[in-house]
Amino acid sequence: MSEHWTVLVTGASSGIGASAARIFVERGHRVFGTSRNPETVAHRIPGVQYLRLDQTDKASIADCVAQAGEVDILVNNAGESQIGALEDVSVDDFEKLYTTNVFGPVALTKAVLPGMRERRRGAIIMVGSMAGTLHVPFRSTYSSAKSALHTVADCLRYEVAPFGITVSTVEPGVIATGIETRRNRIVPEGSAYREAFQTVDAAMAAREEHGMATDDLGRLIVDVALNPDPKPLYAKGSNAPLIMAAERLLPARLFLKFLARMHGLKVR
Repeated sequence: MSEHWTVLVTGASSGIGASAARIFVERGHRVFGTSRNPETVAHRIPGVQYLRLDQTDKASIADCVAQAGEVDILVNNAGESQIGALEDVSVDDFEKLYTTNVFGPVALTKAVLPGMRERRRGAIIMVGSMAGTLHVPFRSTYSSAKSALHTVADCLRYEVAPFGITVSTVEPGVIATGIETRRNRIVPEGSAYREAFQTVDAAMAAREEHGMATDDLGRLIVDVALNPDPKPLYAKGSNAPLIMAAERLLPARLFLKFLARMHGLKVR
């Protein structure tokens, strides 16, 4: 891609989004970063223009895109994390997570595509998660949402390729973003799943404490966005090549057992 582009990074107040936004600025691009409450962003990055965005609100999405103007690169990074047994998770909980993690990014993508298509250039990055491929117990909402986002990206890729637009999914493994402190934990009093839930939750928190640095993923996102011919999928962290190979080669029964045991569950 050319040297100077207009970039919109969602969820840029901290973590992966903040790292990607800063690196885009360092490489000379015009960067808009979103936050639900931009006035409260604690560590503002020089060169990033902060915009308000609530991905559950169609009017907020339209206003954000209007303020950003001609977006050349969209990084769909903002999202929420959730954990809970399927029986304990309400349909409303499912819908709320999908609205933020799937329907919001889809609406943003649809909003910027007409301009990209007319200019015959653009890049769309879906920040997914290896959880979208690695299906761990108690993660049905989050994993299925990330899997859906990956599917959207794969389907979109060759719809827009004739117009000079690239689409890729970046799937991080365990990463030290502090998201474990914000994760929505659904475990009602008296839940039959409480003990197993707590085991998986503790295992995830322990792994995240020693996760990959956000700058490592931020650099990957920027490199993929600026690559004129990127791959459909990039997975990084958590021994991604080895884990992805195991997912392809092992029988599904064995691989799911492996994931459950990796998170502390005793399965036969």
